[in-house]
Amino acid sequence: MILLQLFFEFFKVGLFSIGGGLATLPFLYDISNTLGWFTHGDIANMIAIAESTPGAIGINMSTYAGYQVDGILGGIVATIGLITPSVIIILVIARLLKKFKENKLVQDVFFGLRPASVAMIASAGIGVIKIALVNIPLFESTGHLLDLFVVPGIILAIVLYTLSKKTTWSPIILVAISAVVGIVLHLGGA
Repeated sequence: MILLQLFFEFFKVGLFSIGGGLATLPFLYDISNTLGWFTHGDIANMIAIAESTPGAIGINMSTYAGYQVDGILGGIVATIGLITPSVIIILVIARLLKKFKENKLVQDVFFGLRPASVAMIASAGIGVIKIALVNIPLFESTGHLLDLFVVPGIILAIVLYTLSKKTTWSPIILVAISAVVGIVLHLGGA
C-alpha cells in the first residue's frame, strides 16, 4: 500500500511541478507536512545530495525521498511516479505540437506557465533559505536577533557565490569545497 501511495504522491509532483527540479520543493514540503514521511531537515539533505550528484535534481530528490520512505524499492517507485507524467505529456505534446505550435491558445498557455514556474522556483528558494540560513525555532526560543541567522551558512553562501562569480571554477569544485568546510567546521550540528 505504501508503494502505491508513493507512486501516486510523486505522480502528482511530476504532473504539477512545472519548471524543473527545484519546482518540486513546495510539493515535497507538502508531503512532509501532510504525510510525515520526512522532515524539512531531510528535505535540506535531499537538496544537498541531489545538487551534488549527477542527474536531474527532481529525479534525485524523488529517489532519495522514496528511499527514505521504503528503501530501494521506494526510491524506484517514487522516481517512476515522478517521471511518468512527463513521459505521457511529452508523447502527447510531440504528436500535437506540430499541429498546434502556431495556435494562439497554445502560445498563451505556455506564456501563462512561465510565471507559475518562476513562482514555484522562488518558493523553493525561500524554503531552502529558511532551512539553510535561518534558525527560526532558536530565535523564537531565545528572542535574540543574532540567533535567527545561521552565520556560518551565510558566510559560506557568500564566499561560494563570490567564488562562482569571480572564478571559472567548476560547480563541482564549489560543491566539494562546501562539503569539506561542512565536515571540518562540523556545520551539520551533530
